[in-house]
Amino acid sequence: MNTSSLPRLPVTADDVDAAVGAAVTALSTVRGDAWSVLAHGLEWTCWETVEHVCDDLFAYAGQIAPRTPPTTTHVPFAFYAKRAGGPKSVVFVDPDVGADGLLQVLEACGAFLSALVRTTAPQVRAHHIFGVSDPEGFAAMGILETLVHTYDVTRALDLPWAPDADLCDRVLRRLFRDAPLETPRWQTVLWCTGRGPLEGREPLTRWRWFGEPLPASDGDHADV
Repeated sequence: MNTSSLPRLPVTADDVDAAVGAAVTALSTVRGDAWSVLAHGLEWTCWETVEHVCDDLFAYAGQIAPRTPPTTTHVPFAFYAKRAGGPKSVVFVDPDVGADGLLQVLEACGAFLSALVRTTAPQVRAHHIFGVSDPEGFAAMGILETLVHTYDVTRALDLPWAPDADLCDRVLRRLFRDAPLETPRWQTVLWCTGRGPLEGREPLTRWRWFGEPLPASDGDHADV
């Protein structure tokens, strides 16, 4: 897919819903001991990795939720790790409810973020360690976390996972400003996050995204 001649389209609340819905569908067949397998490339189990995604979605919603969001620090939810080496989270899922409960929490946290993105003025700014961002930026971050960590789980369990190319393109253009435009979109997401090769490009050993709003007048979407 070559998107180099196409204008940038904004990341939306509908995109959050689509990404989380696709992840829930992809993970719906995981049962039993499979959740205890380490996710690909991580020291977290598949269960912990999905909990981490829930926590990201919840935290991004919480960051833009106050009437005056903080721009120099996080909203001070208390978070901790359940075990040494595990992800630090606010959101944990009762393990006794099983996979259906875990995916229900994932859906709920995704709905929190999409609702806040829909109802927050685009001029609002809030803190993130990768740059003070706007509602579109937090939507893109939540989608990226959902896509790549679902990959970490499905790769570990040999399950299919291929997110929508147009969705990947919108996230790439919002968060990875130097990402190539002419390469396959999902493979480019994996390359930008250090998870896979990309033809003609050196592998990335360090990476980050850029959450700051793209150059434009405040509240406008830029074409890049």
